[in-house]
Amino acid sequence: MFIPHSEAERDEMLRAIGVNELKDLFCAVPERYRFPELDLPPALSEMEAVAQLEELSSTNDTVKNLISFLGAGAYHHYIPAAVDSILRRGEFFTAYTPYQPEVSQGTLQTIFEYQSLITALTGMDVSNASHYDGATAVAEAGILAYHHFRGKRPRMVVSPSLHPHYRQTLQTYMSGVPEVEIIGHDLDPLGDPNLLLPLVDLNTSLVIVQYPDFLGRIYDYTQFAARVHEMGALLAVAVNPIALALFKTPGEFGADIVVGEGQPLGIPLSYGGPYLGIFAVKKEFLRKISGRLVGETVDGQGRRGFVLTLTAREQHIRREKATSNICSNQGLMTLAAAVYMSLLGKSGMRKVAELCYQKAHYAARQIAGIEGFKVNSSQPFFHEFIVECPRPVAEVNDFLLDYDILGGYDLSNEFPSMKNHMLVAVTEMNTKEDIDALCEILQEVNHD
Repeated sequence: MFIPHSEAERDEMLRAIGVNELKDLFCAVPERYRFPELDLPPALSEMEAVAQLEELSSTNDTVKNLISFLGAGAYHHYIPAAVDSILRRGEFFTAYTPYQPEVSQGTLQTIFEYQSLITALTGMDVSNASHYDGATAVAEAGILAYHHFRGKRPRMVVSPSLHPHYRQTLQTYMSGVPEVEIIGHDLDPLGDPNLLLPLVDLNTSLVIVQYPDFLGRIYDYTQFAARVHEMGALLAVAVNPIALALFKTPGEFGADIVVGEGQPLGIPLSYGGPYLGIFAVKKEFLRKISGRLVGETVDGQGRRGFVLTLTAREQHIRREKATSNICSNQGLMTLAAAVYMSLLGKSGMRKVAELCYQKAHYAARQIAGIEGFKVNSSQPFFHEFIVECPRPVAEVNDFLLDYDILGGYDLSNEFPSMKNHMLVAVTEMNTKEDIDALCEILQEVNHD
C-alpha cells in the first residue's frame, strides 16, 4: 500500500500531537486487541490482483453476455456513451452537498435541469432533486400525504399491482405511525383499479396506483382520479418514465404526486443500484415536497444563478419533526438522467418508447402462438406482459439459461395465486432475432 508520508513527516506529526511513536495512538485499545493475527492470503502485486479480480468477475452473468427478458422494475436500455463521459467529469464526480451556491453552480444547474425535464415528462408543476430510488419515493409520497392532512386521514389505499418493493417500503416507513392503515394491496392483482374506489373514504389521505402497473398494464386514470378527489384524498401515480414519452402523462390524469424509478433514464442495471427516485407534485404541495429543491434566481449583478430553495438547511436535519426522512439526493444519477433526456430529446424519448412497445407486442404475438403458453392480453400493455407457462417458471428459466437467455420474472414469488406465470420485459435492446430465439427455445420446453 502506498502511504504518502515520509518517516520524517510522520515523526513531525507525532510530535505535534504529543506522542512519541505510532503505536502510542492505540493505547486506548486493550493490548490483546491491538494487532491481531489476520488469516490473509499471501500478498499479490497489482498485476496479479487485477488478474484474480477479473477472473472472479467473469463468473457473473450480465446483460452483456445474456439476452435479457427480465424487468420487474429495472430495465436494460441503451445508454449513449456521452452519459458516462459527462458523468465522470471531475467537477461532477467529486461534488457533494451544494449548500454553498457560490461554489456549486454546476451541480445546482444540473439538478435544476433534471427537475425541469422531469416536470415536462410527468406533466407536473414541480420536481424535487430526486430520492434514493422508486421505492423510497413512494414512501415519501405517503409521508407528504400524512402531513398534508395533519394525521387526520390515517388510511392509505394501495393498488395490489403496485410494485411489491414499493409497497413494502411504504409499510416500513409507516410502521412508526401506528394509526396509519394501509389497505387494498391484498385485492386481486389482476383486478380492475376501480375495485379500489369503494375503499376510499373520508379517512383516506392517499391512493397509490402504478402506470404502467407492475404487471405491465396501462389504464387511463382520469375518471379514477376524479373519484379519488371527490373523497378529498390525494392520488399518487408511480410511473415508468420511458412510457411517459408515449402515453398520457399523470398530470393530465389530475395526479397530485408522481413518483417512480428513474433507472431507465440512462442508468445501468448495476446489480440493483444506485438508482434514483422520481418525485414531482402539483404546485399546491410545493412547500410540503420532500427532499431538496433547486430554484433559479439572479445574483446582485443580474446574472442567472441557482440555489437550494424553499426549505432551510435545518429542515434536513430535524429528525422526526422534518417533513422528509431524506435530505440528500442521487446527484450523479440525476446528472445521468438529465444528460440522457437532453441527449435524446422529446422525439428520441418517444422513439425509444415506441421501440419498446412494438417489440414487446411482437414478442407477445409470437409467444401466444406457442403450444402450452398463454399471453394475458386482456388489457393494453407497454413493454411487459404476463405469460402463463406449462411448467413452473423456475424450470422454464433454467432451460432458457442453458441457451444464454435470461427469462422473465416469476410472479409466484410475489403472488401465490399466479403459479406458473412469468412477467416478460422487452426493450429496444431486444432484437427480432433475440425474440425469435426466445420463442424457438420456448417451443422446446414441453418436449424437454
